[in-house]
Amino acid sequence: MENQKGLPIGNEVKGNVVLAQADIKAPKAAPTQVASVTPDAKKRVAKKGELNPIFEGADFIDIIERDENLSIRTTSFVPQNTKPDKTFTIELNEGKTYIGQGVVYDGFLMDGGVPGQTIVVQEGDIVEMKIKNTGSVPHGASIHAAYTQTSKYVGKVQPGETKSVVFRATVPGVYMYHCAPGGHAIPMHVLFGQYGMMVVEPKETKYKLEEELGRKPDINLYLLQHEFYASGADAINGDLLYTAFNGKVFRYVEEPIVGRPGDYVRIHYLNIGPNRTSTFHIVGILWDYAYWQGHPDKFQYGGQSITSGPTDSWVVEFRLPPDEGSYLMLDHAVGATSRGSIGVIVADGKAEPGPKTYLAEAPAYTEAEKAEQIEKATRTISPFGIGNAEADRPVYYGPEQKEVFVKIIGNSFHPKVIEIEPGTKVTWINEDVFTFMAGEYSGIHNAIGINGPERFATPLLAHAETASHTFTTAGENEYMCAPHPYMKGKIIVRQPKVVEEPKGGCSTTGSPAGAAGLVLIALGLLFVRRRN
Repeated sequence: MENQKGLPIGNEVKGNVVLAQADIKAPKAAPTQVASVTPDAKKRVAKKGELNPIFEGADFIDIIERDENLSIRTTSFVPQNTKPDKTFTIELNEGKTYIGQGVVYDGFLMDGGVPGQTIVVQEGDIVEMKIKNTGSVPHGASIHAAYTQTSKYVGKVQPGETKSVVFRATVPGVYMYHCAPGGHAIPMHVLFGQYGMMVVEPKETKYKLEEELGRKPDINLYLLQHEFYASGADAINGDLLYTAFNGKVFRYVEEPIVGRPGDYVRIHYLNIGPNRTSTFHIVGILWDYAYWQGHPDKFQYGGQSITSGPTDSWVVEFRLPPDEGSYLMLDHAVGATSRGSIGVIVADGKAEPGPKTYLAEAPAYTEAEKAEQIEKATRTISPFGIGNAEADRPVYYGPEQKEVFVKIIGNSFHPKVIEIEPGTKVTWINEDVFTFMAGEYSGIHNAIGINGPERFATPLLAHAETASHTFTTAGENEYMCAPHPYMKGKIIVRQPKVVEEPKGGCSTTGSPAGAAGLVLIALGLLFVRRRN
């Protein structure tokens, strides 16, 4: 039996840590999220040379027969009415989540946070993925573990809809899954936070260290590295504000991974990016084995680090040395380290024995905790909207600036907030390039006033097109993009300066001549005083 996260019942869940209640010697619990093959699934297993009965009546039967009898693994295709061994529901929407260090992130969410849930299945499982859109814009899914068509089933999920796709997990490894509504929205929704980790565990081939030690790991760490951006422009240019492991800046500094000297550790590592290359390293550790993309057959001995571009993944295995202390894990591209991707593994001889599992998903908070975090946040960032005053300060333009340019890039206005003099012309220029399709799926934008003293609306702008409006009335003008209503900007028009005229009589302070007169009078008085 499994709970709603797919974890075997009998495990104790504490936040992001799953503590199994048994060991091989005592006896051991089943691996996280991997269930035994159901009787229905057993009936579907076909011998080489025989067509699996799940394909009866399917199109392209000649291709299926060929692929089922190759020496390499088959594709993930199964008819969509195939009964799944495992079902997972992914909820997509927009909102706020706490990412640590007093910072709230206002972006696109999976399962209420960034990243989404950790999905673990076994090689050969028939998997159903349900994509539920509880947001206000179209969402979708791309599942990298699926060697088959997924976009036509879950590529465009409208608000309020739930769609699903069924596939067979045929190739073991560590994979990314992410939101993919289609077109321009695919990179935007990934940049804005909608992604997660999926692991296909090998069914028969064991990882080398497990084979040598004759047991499962003491610590199973699913580790996802990712980035946060304060604006769409920063996201497009790769100018990150924070990096994190599993949804929180410096998470495993505040909440170290705790094991014992001699523990067998397995890390399923995935660099989401979505822009930076990582070189993951643990101080004081050399890998016993490292497996490219997490595939058990693609292993190498030793090594100090693993190099990963966006979506690259590894499984690494090692033993904690017989020496108590802290082992620092970090991205050795140290600019990212200083922004949050660093953590600690503590070897403590008095620690509770494993097995322990740490999942690659956002920390779980109650609604009350979320509300308190949002209220007390020192900074709120949003890649497409306006964060708090500290995060998105106004850019000031003086009276000498007769025209101001606002770029539209990465589904955001840049700068987001400007302050100008009355009579200043604001010109928007669309720097997003993908202008095929329409609506959320396109990089076509406009600017339309939604609140403030002036009414304005530009036409829809394709790449490099411009439109302008001259602001004459003092006040704050909030605006958005009609095809992407989460994109927000603000134009503050200052009050015009009033020069007061003298009320009458002789004024000696209103002009340079008057000031010069005062100087002459003072010098005259000084001269008379000296003569006396």
